[in-house]
Amino acid sequence: MRGEKRIHSRFDKAFPVMIGSELYGDGYAIARNVSAGGILVEMSYAPPLGTIVTVHFQHARGDDGLDEIVARAEVKHHHYLNFREQGQASGESASARAIGMRFIEFVDAGDPVRKDTLH
Repeated sequence: MRGEKRIHSRFDKAFPVMIGSELYGDGYAIARNVSAGGILVEMSYAPPLGTIVTVHFQHARGDDGLDEIVARAEVKHHHYLNFREQGQASGESASARAIGMRFIEFVDAGDPVRKDTLH
């Protein structure tokens, strides 16, 4: 078994995030694994390796407001997961696509992202 190479502790909790890209548009994803250095998300599409995206962490407040943290991240890995759901008697398998991203910087949610930094 190889040693753990991660330098940041991970937060393993499933929650929705929005992934934004100039070329590929905005879409919702499920964050599965977050650390100070990056994030693993399940997405319906896989932006090419090296693509810079924005990750929007959003939380609804009780006053109908929305708190948001925005990070810029680089797509570093594509993962294709094949699995069988527990209790699935038919023997059919399912699959999911996961994308590993490295955080580049956190930005103010109100600041526009410079187009020359996007892919």
